[in-house]
Amino acid sequence: MLKKTNIRTKYRPEFPGDFHFDYKDPVTLSRFLMEGGKIIPSRISKLSNGQQKAVAAAVKKARNLALLPQGTDAHDAYYRIEAISPRPFEI
Repeated sequence: MLKKTNIRTKYRPEFPGDFHFDYKDPVTLSRFLMEGGKIIPSRISKLSNGQQKAVAAAVKKARNLALLPQGTDAHDAYYRIEAISPRPFEI
């Protein structure tokens, strides 16, 4: 009988347990952010609990140093009235 080799694990193989997430590397940290700027949860990102805390701390530190964006304006202006009227101006 053949042994099954394709075993899906909970954790990502490209980030081992002792991987150091650096706040000065926004390319790696941007992989763990959604389009709106939120941090992806660990059940989706497949990181362990300790790694998720390290990513969150690194992302927050990178945001404070303006290496990563704080978020998008779409959420803030969603229910607000437009500044310019869509009706044409008549004299």
